[in-house]
Amino acid sequence: MSTKPIAIFYALVFYVFAQLFWWASLLIELEPTKRGMVMGEGFVFISLMSFGIYKLHQAINKDKKISNQQKNFLLSVTHELKSPLASIKLYLQTIHKRELDREQQRNFIGKSLLDIERLDDLVENMLLATKIENKSYSFPKEELNLSDLVEKIVSRLQIHVCSKEAIITAIDPNVYITADRFAMASVVTNLIENAVKYSPDCMPVHVDLHRKSNGKVCFKVADLGIGIPDEEKPKIFNKFYRVGSENTRKTKGTGLGLFIVKQVLDHHQAQIKVKNNQPRGTVFEVSFD
Repeated sequence: MSTKPIAIFYALVFYVFAQLFWWASLLIELEPTKRGMVMGEGFVFISLMSFGIYKLHQAINKDKKISNQQKNFLLSVTHELKSPLASIKLYLQTIHKRELDREQQRNFIGKSLLDIERLDDLVENMLLATKIENKSYSFPKEELNLSDLVEKIVSRLQIHVCSKEAIITAIDPNVYITADRFAMASVVTNLIENAVKYSPDCMPVHVDLHRKSNGKVCFKVADLGIGIPDEEKPKIFNKFYRVGSENTRKTKGTGLGLFIVKQVLDHHQAQIKVKNNQPRGTVFEVSFD
């Protein structure tokens, strides 16, 4: 938002207040007996005007913040798209221009497929976030083997993380819930990718899934990363919000992942808690009734 219209608006506000005081002083000079009435009416007018200006100022700041978040989102999406596309292009050009043996070709094709999966996850996140916000997604539910779903997602993400096994699992077999398979896959993927993203390289991420004695299903993702300050925890599920300032943040991301997680879980009547891990890092704990 341009600062010029805002400056003109506040200049007009100053002019209105100046005129109000000027005319009030003239009226009191002409009608001294009406001093109380003029001051009372003036107080009411100034109070209402000040309240309106305060609310308008809040709206302007909120609009400016959303505008900045959207700009950052577009920059992040551009970067997230450009990186795997450049990688895929390089692998395919190498295969096309050089005489590679079969094993090298398989290796380059495999790496290209991993980058395509990254692009697929990004596009699915954007589509799901748009459908949720437009209330055009119906969340079709079925009897879902959450254990199998988590195992498959961990297996797929494991090869993105490190040369050694960095996602450590403790998953009870055959844990079933009634849920939307596509949306729940997005929840599991986003929580694990988020933990990996904010952790140092090859630092273990723990993924647990079990059914408690009271019948509730508990899914937990714990990392040893940078952690989330207490004052930011209530904000992390907002659309486009990302932990830290734009100047100091180094991790990639669009700010949609945790927004999608919260929206999907709300539609499944599930709860999510954010806790501090020990000795450092963050724990996301999801409970299904």
